[in-house]
Amino acid sequence: MIWRLVALGGVLLLLLGAESRIYGGRTVTLRRPEQRDSRGQVRARPRRDTGSSLGASTPSHGPRFTSCRLPLTPAEHKVLDDNRHETGFNGDDGSYVVLTWVGDGTGVILVLSTISAPIDSFLEGGSSRLYRSTDYGKSFHDISQLINHTFIRKEFGVSVGPGSSVILTADTPVVNNPGGVIFTSTDAGATFKYIQLPFHLAEPITYHFLNPDYLVALSIDGSLWLSLDFGVDWAKVHDGVHSFSWGAGINLFFSCSRVDTDNAEERGDSVLKRTKDLGKTFTTIHEDIYGFGYIGAFLFFSVMEDPRSPRVMYFSSDQGNTSSRALLPSASTEQFYSILDGDEDMLFMHVDNPGDTFFGTMYTSDDRGILFSKSLERHLFDGTRKSDFTNITSLRGVYLTNKLDVDGRIRSVISFNRGGTWRQLNKPDNVDCEDPAKSCNLHIHGEHSRNKGIVPMLALSEPTAVGLVIAHGTVGDSLSLSQHPDVFVSSDGGYNWRGTLRGPHYYSILDSGGLIVAVEDHHEGQVKTIKFSTDEGRCWKSYNFTEQPFYFAGLLSEPGTKAMNVSVWGFRPEEDGQPMWVAVTIDFQSLITRQCKDKDYEEWLAHSTQGGNSKRNGCVLGVKETYRRLKKQSVCRNGRGFVVSKRQRPCLCTREDYLCDHGYYRHVNTSECLRQPGAANKTLEICLSGEEDERLSTGYRKLPSDRCEGGFNPQLAVQTVIRICDVKPSPQPLKPTSSVTHFDTPREKLVLILVCAGAAAIVLVAIVSAIFAVRRVVYRNRTPTYRFSNLRIHDDENCITADLVSATSSNGTACQPDSDDDLIE
Repeated sequence: MIWRLVALGGVLLLLLGAESRIYGGRTVTLRRPEQRDSRGQVRARPRRDTGSSLGASTPSHGPRFTSCRLPLTPAEHKVLDDNRHETGFNGDDGSYVVLTWVGDGTGVILVLSTISAPIDSFLEGGSSRLYRSTDYGKSFHDISQLINHTFIRKEFGVSVGPGSSVILTADTPVVNNPGGVIFTSTDAGATFKYIQLPFHLAEPITYHFLNPDYLVALSIDGSLWLSLDFGVDWAKVHDGVHSFSWGAGINLFFSCSRVDTDNAEERGDSVLKRTKDLGKTFTTIHEDIYGFGYIGAFLFFSVMEDPRSPRVMYFSSDQGNTSSRALLPSASTEQFYSILDGDEDMLFMHVDNPGDTFFGTMYTSDDRGILFSKSLERHLFDGTRKSDFTNITSLRGVYLTNKLDVDGRIRSVISFNRGGTWRQLNKPDNVDCEDPAKSCNLHIHGEHSRNKGIVPMLALSEPTAVGLVIAHGTVGDSLSLSQHPDVFVSSDGGYNWRGTLRGPHYYSILDSGGLIVAVEDHHEGQVKTIKFSTDEGRCWKSYNFTEQPFYFAGLLSEPGTKAMNVSVWGFRPEEDGQPMWVAVTIDFQSLITRQCKDKDYEEWLAHSTQGGNSKRNGCVLGVKETYRRLKKQSVCRNGRGFVVSKRQRPCLCTREDYLCDHGYYRHVNTSECLRQPGAANKTLEICLSGEEDERLSTGYRKLPSDRCEGGFNPQLAVQTVIRICDVKPSPQPLKPTSSVTHFDTPREKLVLILVCAGAAAIVLVAIVSAIFAVRRVVYRNRTPTYRFSNLRIHDDENCITADLVSATSSNGTACQPDSDDDLIE
């Protein structure tokens, strides 16, 4: 059970470290961490421990920059006052508030307020209230009576799925109850249906990606359950299950114990299975696995092939029909693998270094998940298993992370071609470095810093806000923990930055990037002011949204950046000393009333830089992308109907469109991929299923998702040869003979031995010569061969084997990886 808890905790790491996010970040949990004195009065929150070695000293500010501030006119102030809606949840002193947006553009928010239940809650229980808003948080109504005032779990009590589906999970006592209770809604919480489960849930119910009626759940006794009618009826699929994940189509993967095995997940003795007919039949993918996951189009799992050997990774890009060992370093029990990101084209994989080094090596895969190339060495992965790896979703191919250099300092690096090359971030335009003698770059605070309480938020980007990135950072030689982080903004996907707000802030992107809002993070005080910008952070206006400040808990807006409403959540003490939850919702649509027109937009070439070859300017991953986006000086509303539009033109291929293949490295001066001096001449010997997949390479491998045409062509994958592994022949019966020759004397036996040895030597020389002759033809261009084996699919003795027809390709939806400790510890 301990190992399972470790695994479940690590899954949050793979899901970008969100405190509580379900189904694409629609659900957020807010906590009330205030302290009370002996009279019950709320005390100011203590300053957070930064986790640095600075003792009690106060962090200083970094290099100064000019922040543009504009005054709010009286007319603007009045408009915002008239469109400000404050809700006080009177008498509600819940310790937790869970907010969930239901549907797209429905304006529906469900709020669950929960008082923590005591440790022996299975006897005493707790209490909760359920509220609903249909106007984006401007007003709330108590709908607890719709669920009979049932106590809803605070851990995974609210789940939202496709469309307007909602599931509430009651905190039902396990003792004297055959199963748990859920409430389901198909109309965004307007009505609920009571359902008695035949089991008790161990974790949240999982929706199918496309069909909300298909639900999967894991019970506390390790049974996997399936419902095809949105929770009305349930059928047990399998016993002894540790984890599960939907694949493409209706493929469902799960790991389970053998019937006669206890604590299989602790020893890497689990079995990975698949059902592609909703639990009617099963196929065993692999045995002796530690954990598995599914992301993009890839199924991955770790295996200890021999009790004396480290763990290795296997991947499948065809829903488990075939599996191949990845060309990655193995990981011992002191190390771990971590899938950082992935889609249908490639994966980012972190392999930890041995020992407590807090860093490892990042690799990127090919489109089969087999060939991995080094992307970044000394990639930071700190002692709390946190990575700063971030996908900048506002521009294709951009990733940001931190590395731990040999001098012990943390520095930020960015890649604009999906990990092909990395470089440090440019110094912000409006910041002067304090020490010109030292290198000066922008360094971004990530999960490592948030875990230490240095910053309240991670870097933020949205696909609809093209090129826009907001992040906390420090300017200098390395990432500094001795100074307050400031807020920096990039409008071109991370090439150039500007300092925009002094000190830590909470921030949010609204109206597809046309509006940014921020609230300063006051560690010891209360908040009453919100800042907003209509020019991507160049200038800001401030608005006092309440006359009674309150303790800040969260800045929340509808996912997807389409809305122009934002809610500031917090709590303030009432006259009796008890805290009261408060929500203030501000509608900026009333302030920015003009709808944008064609003249408000501009054509913007992504990845374009000053100078250089104009034909190659803007060419990244083989294409030039020209976007239509809002001008910074245009103060207007994109609206909910705004759709990102772009034009793409292919570029001629160059060496920049290729990675160096396994066993090769890129020459510093020529950018040519050269054979590593220490690379073995023999090919990789991997043969598990009786055949070997032999691939040829000239040292180059095209970047995943690269769509260049013509130009440089290293002639990758010249041919593919299938070779049969050595198979021991079956013994054949001897044919009867008319006469038998006997060798009885020692002299005769010696002669026979010498003759046989000579013949064997001649045959061996002939075989070796033939092999070298064949290999000269194959390797005449000095191209190394890599062999990869398909895993044998074993039939489980206790299950019916499914028909091994090729599964459909991935539907392109990246699902949540569900893996054991070797993947995420």
